[in-house]
Amino acid sequence: MAAEQGFAEAQYNMGVFYEKGDGVTQDYAESAKWYRKAADQGYIDAICMLGACYYEGRGVEKNITEGIELMRKAAEQGNLQAQRLQQGIWVIRPIL
Repeated sequence: MAAEQGFAEAQYNMGVFYEKGDGVTQDYAESAKWYRKAADQGYIDAICMLGACYYEGRGVEKNITEGIELMRKAAEQGNLQAQRLQQGIWVIRPIL
């Protein structure tokens, strides 16, 4: 599987699948794990979603500071969802 072989986009997509329960049992911890793998490779959408996980305590221990920092990083790299957050619009939906 591409995600297990280290492809960041595939890892991000696995995060989305687990978050939504799309084709797998919904599992926020598993979702956050896959977002982390992709985020560690610099995948911007995964950085944004991992930030949301920390901000909301979804699949990881809630850490608002970490969540905001990750969202800031994603916004600086051009992620529109993270930029909206900085403007006060909290809309987190995975981008496929």
